[in-house]
Amino acid sequence: MGIVRTTPRTADSVLPGLALVAAGVAVAMVVSWLQPSVSALTVAVLLGAVVANVVTLPSSVTPGIKLAARRLLRLGVVLLGLKLVFQDVLKLGYEILLLAVIAVVVTFVVTRWLGRVLGVSEGLSLLIATGFSICGASAVAAMNSVRRQDEEDVAKALGLVTLFGTVAMFGLPALFPLTGLTPAQYGVWAGGSVHEVAQVVAAAGPVTGALAIAVAVKLTRVVLLAPMLAAVSFAERLKYPTSGQRPPIVPLFVLGFLAMAAVRATGLLPDVVLSAATFVDNVLLAAGMFALGTAVRLRSLIRSGPAVLLLGLLSTTVIVVLVLTGTVLIG
Repeated sequence: MGIVRTTPRTADSVLPGLALVAAGVAVAMVVSWLQPSVSALTVAVLLGAVVANVVTLPSSVTPGIKLAARRLLRLGVVLLGLKLVFQDVLKLGYEILLLAVIAVVVTFVVTRWLGRVLGVSEGLSLLIATGFSICGASAVAAMNSVRRQDEEDVAKALGLVTLFGTVAMFGLPALFPLTGLTPAQYGVWAGGSVHEVAQVVAAAGPVTGALAIAVAVKLTRVVLLAPMLAAVSFAERLKYPTSGQRPPIVPLFVLGFLAMAAVRATGLLPDVVLSAATFVDNVLLAAGMFALGTAVRLRSLIRSGPAVLLLGLLSTTVIVVLVLTGTVLIG
């Protein structure tokens, strides 16, 4: 009798939160549809933050929000693998591929070091380093799934990714005429340094001939999400001697991400399936972003002080300058 009662109660407990998340996702998708240069993920994070800071959310929505922030988000990361087109990535040539790898590794390591110098907490600097070096909000959320951080730190990292990714999105096109780059070189610069995929599209779109290569370079950075998560997970296992505290060497959702990328590489999936999967993936990731956005507290972000904001600025500067320098040297 107890088993019969537990299931409905569990389902009922998540419905209010999921309903709120669904409403936020619907608005985010509509805004992104009306303004394609704006990422639905960015809108979802902002909406979640607005809702949490304008109204007091009842406790009844908490279970559903947690479900979206964890399980739905991980499913979204898995489906993200279907967006990777290895053939397009390999066409870039080894110099550009190497530049993308160097940019990710150097930005990650330098950001972690700067975090220590500036006195930013280790957990927050890890999230910032991951998001700024790879693929923005999705990377922050994925890293948080491997090594769980304080919700406030996650919210701060998401806020910084949104802020400085937007700055780069508008800044790079403005600087393009001053750089002397060709459109193809500009595509490498934009794809190698802007945080979110949608922000890359917005940054590269105004320059004719830059968009395709920018997206391919950006996807090269996304590919590196899986090995980075695996490396951090492995490091966590070395920290904790007791098996109960150890995360798996490779998290299950990371294996799913790689499996989906492998499926896409076969070329067997029809376009209609890929389109449907992309839509579902955007919905799942937006749900996770909205849920994480509800943890954003503006007062807390302001109280975080200039060190956190400076870390975001310096991390963005590092990857922008590094990729620009590498692009010029490659020629």
